[in-house]
Amino acid sequence: MKDPRPCSIADALALVGEKYSLLVLREVCLGNERFDQLVRNIGAPRDVLATRLRRLVEAGILEKEAYSERPRRFRYRPTRAGLELEPVLMTLMAWGDRHLRGDTDRPMVLEHVCGHELVPVVTCSACGDAVRHDDLTAHPQAPGWTTSGPAPQPPVGPAAVP
Repeated sequence: MKDPRPCSIADALALVGEKYSLLVLREVCLGNERFDQLVRNIGAPRDVLATRLRRLVEAGILEKEAYSERPRRFRYRPTRAGLELEPVLMTLMAWGDRHLRGDTDRPMVLEHVCGHELVPVVTCSACGDAVRHDDLTAHPQAPGWTTSGPAPQPPVGPAAVP
């Protein structure tokens, strides 16, 4: 079997694609930084949560900071890389509100600094237009790959000679 398509989405999911990792990010972005708060608000088993936190710290998504020496306790804060994942959480929340809850049973609403409810929209940084699927064209950069999969390889050996 060939290697799967090189993909930054797959790389990111390998790090934060597990449910509890994204929920940890949700909580620290909401300001809940202490282990006991995370356990209570996420509902993850303590050992699973400790493993996720360690991995997120090692990856540079969270930073761990002692807030008490006796007993030794830590808080977790998002790094710049962690904060850059916050829009992903916002768009996942909006998608869940629309497609799983029907916009009527939303557990949380985010208010922007302007005072209005935040409705996340992905926009093009060059022209400012909202991004739609039909407006995109993929250009694979990984050698040997096309949008439909691995590029056909030229024959090798005696069969290659015309």
